[in-house]
Amino acid sequence: MFSVQQHLSLPATRREFLSRAGTGLGSLGLAGLLAPEMSHAASGTSSPMAPRPAQFAGKAKQVIHIFLNGGPSHVDTFDPKPSLTKYNGQSLPTTNLPTERKTGAAMASPFKFSRYGQSGIEVSELFHHTAQHIDDICVIRSMHAEVPNHEPSLMLMNCGDGRLPRPSFGSWVTYGMGTENQNLPGFIAMCPNGLPITGAQNWRSSFLPGVYQGTYIDTRHKQIEKLIENIRNDQIGSGEQRRQLNLVQELNRRHADQRSNEAALESRIHSFELAYRMQMEATDAFNIEQEPKHVLEAYGTSVQARQLLIARRLIERGVRFVQLWHGEGQPWDNHDDLEVNHRRLAGECDKAIGALLGDLKERGMLDDTLVLWGGEFGRTPVVELPTPGANAGKVNGRDHNHHGFTCWLAGGGVKGGYVHGATDEFGFQAVEKKVGVHDLHATMLKLLGFDHEKLTYRYAGRDFRLTDIHGEVVHELLA
Repeated sequence: MFSVQQHLSLPATRREFLSRAGTGLGSLGLAGLLAPEMSHAASGTSSPMAPRPAQFAGKAKQVIHIFLNGGPSHVDTFDPKPSLTKYNGQSLPTTNLPTERKTGAAMASPFKFSRYGQSGIEVSELFHHTAQHIDDICVIRSMHAEVPNHEPSLMLMNCGDGRLPRPSFGSWVTYGMGTENQNLPGFIAMCPNGLPITGAQNWRSSFLPGVYQGTYIDTRHKQIEKLIENIRNDQIGSGEQRRQLNLVQELNRRHADQRSNEAALESRIHSFELAYRMQMEATDAFNIEQEPKHVLEAYGTSVQARQLLIARRLIERGVRFVQLWHGEGQPWDNHDDLEVNHRRLAGECDKAIGALLGDLKERGMLDDTLVLWGGEFGRTPVVELPTPGANAGKVNGRDHNHHGFTCWLAGGGVKGGYVHGATDEFGFQAVEKKVGVHDLHATMLKLLGFDHEKLTYRYAGRDFRLTDIHGEVVHELLA
């Protein structure tokens, strides 16, 4: 094994050794790790990602966030509105709320709603498979956001602020709890076919140390070599690679010892080590072909099905936070052809979501896995009128609606078979037991064992938190 002294006599620069050792290491979103940061959280361990107890005993230990990018229509999925059928094609008695674009008459849902489970909660035919588990689901029909635009609403839902750079929810969770598996990233974001709008900002660590940033995986790929770039080193064996890495880490450590509180450097050191360890663990975790045939059939064959199954495998292996995006861009942003597009999109994920919930429950994992389903906002109960660049001149879709929408939670200590709050009779705005995004975040942190006002990080002379100066725990959502 090379010693540092031996290395210093070799005709190679430190930069050259860093470059050589980097070959074959997993791509971990290193660009994000190089951003300016403060020092990592004091954890009493040598690793900032070592598992740590929460502030108190929470029921949830990990999170799966199913993000329907673009804003699914609540009145066509989990919030039935018979009044829309009554007034279909007519002007509504009250349409005082502002909309982003011109809207017209009431648009009845083209989908049938039915009651499911012992709770009898009504769910659209679009999510028939998911509805089989409605007694384990807490449906929040009174969500509301701040603005009807995708970018700030995405940032609000993911990072707690629609305008300023803030750490994402997954980053806060891994900052507070670390992760159970040191051979895999603690926070993974899966989005097929490229990045969503605002890109990696959705899973950024911002001013938190870079090790807490989400690792992006493009799940359109099936081969591990394409899922994670440079996951294997075909030039040297693992033993020689380990020796190279030991040398690089020793050089980096000596460099770091001379520069206290250099969190960016600490993140680099951690990323090299994690990437080396990932080479075997990631290959196993992402290989769904290891699953029995009946499990593969239960989830289905779509890209969404594959990433939902991967999510269960990651959580099973100790990954703390997994976010699943339904496609790049805004696929649920159906300003036109809503019936066709919503049916297609739900068909890509409904069966697999139902399979995931059943799979987690069968394995005894649903009790401590918190599942969140939803988008950044909902859609109007009235039809969107022809708008250049928005709906191709068609009159069969809905515009953005942040005044009222639906998301749901399952597992992790939530009250199953329960509907919280309501929108008005047409679904325009939340009117009963309103829940803001900060309230949702505060409640989820409570389930994970944190007081949202006390999970803080000092930056720029003040203490920051996910919920900023807002948020109230919604105790009625807790079992």
